[in-house]
Order: sequence, then structure tokens, then C-alpha cells
Amino acid sequence: MEALVLILDLVGTFVFALSGATMGVRRRLDIFGVLVLSFAAATAGGIMRDLLIGATPPAALSDWRYPVTSLAAGIVTFFRAPLIEKLHHPVRMFDAMGLALFAVAGTQKALEYGLSPPMAAAMGMLTGIGGGILRDLLLAQVPLVLQAELYAVAALAGALIVATGHWLALPAVPCALVGAGLCFGLRMMAVTYGWHLPVALQSGGDGEPPGPLK
Repeated sequence: MEALVLILDLVGTFVFALSGATMGVRRRLDIFGVLVLSFAAATAGGIMRDLLIGATPPAALSDWRYPVTSLAAGIVTFFRAPLIEKLHHPVRMFDAMGLALFAVAGTQKALEYGLSPPMAAAMGMLTGIGGGILRDLLLAQVPLVLQAELYAVAALAGALIVATGHWLALPAVPCALVGAGLCFGLRMMAVTYGWHLPVALQSGGDGEPPGPLK
């Protein structure tokens, strides 16, 4: 099971790093800025998870494979940005893949450290959304997780599948695959069809009725 978590973590690190680096290239950052954004997007969620569950030092800071993977993705994106951009909606696709992989890997690692299934699912969601939040904050924009399209909900759905499977003593690998597939599918469906949770209302002013916050 440890090998599965490591594989999911490294693949998620790579695709989240691609997502961060692609956004850095689009913002015309220099190579240092692209690499910093790539590393931050790829490792922030895992670092927060490890600190909260007591897995110190965090794997992203103690295992050379994590920074090398994230920096390699950043370098590939910086020098081959046109190739990356040819993929259909690359940032959102990479983001959804990283979200799914991190959500299930984060949940599984939290379960291995003795957390209850509900708390492990929360750690899985945090693992999935943490890198995206830091990436967006570094780019001075509202984090995607706080906007209309489903993001944290998709991560939580995937994490709950893994946590529920553990609670029911089901095989871990199939549960991880189902959880990752559900998270990725839900996120991409939300992007494609504009699914979102209810938004906050604000008063319209000048006697206008309240309307949705835009």
C-alpha cells in the first residue's frame, strides 16, 4: 500500500506542477518564477497534510523525488509550453488530475497514520486543494476552490470513497481507483457544464432585490 501512495503522490505532484507551471508561463513569469510556482502548486497540499497528521518532516521536503518531479515538470513546461498548450484545456485537466490523485493519496496516508475515516477524508480534501490555493494566491487571484465550479466538493467525494472503503474493509487499490475516477469525473463535469454550489446573495442597492454575488 505504501508503494501505491508513493506512486499516486508522485504522479499527482507532476500533474499539479504542470498546472502551476502552465499558469506561470501564461502570466509571462521568468524561469525562476515558473519553477517556484510549479513547486508550490505541487507540494503545498502534501506539506500541510503531513504537518497535521504528524508525518514530519513532510515527504515533499525530505524525499528528493518530490522536488525533482515538480521542478522537472516546470522545466518541461517552460521550454515546451506550446506543446503543453496543445492539450485541450491543459490547466484545468492537469488540475483535475492532480486533485484526484492527491485526494485519494492524502486520505490513504492519513488512514495509515491512524486517523479516523472522517478525519482522513478531510485530510485528503486538504491535500487536494492546498496546492491550488497557494498557486492562485501567488498569482494574486481568488483561489479556484472559492469560485463557482466544484473543486473542494470533488476532492471530498473522492476522499470519502477511500475512507468508506477502509471503514468497510474493502480492498484499498480498487477504492483508490474509484475515488480518483469519481473526483476527476466530477471536477471535469463541473468545468464542462458549469456545475456549482449555491452562491452567496448580496443586496442589490437602490431598492433592487438581492441577487447572486458575481
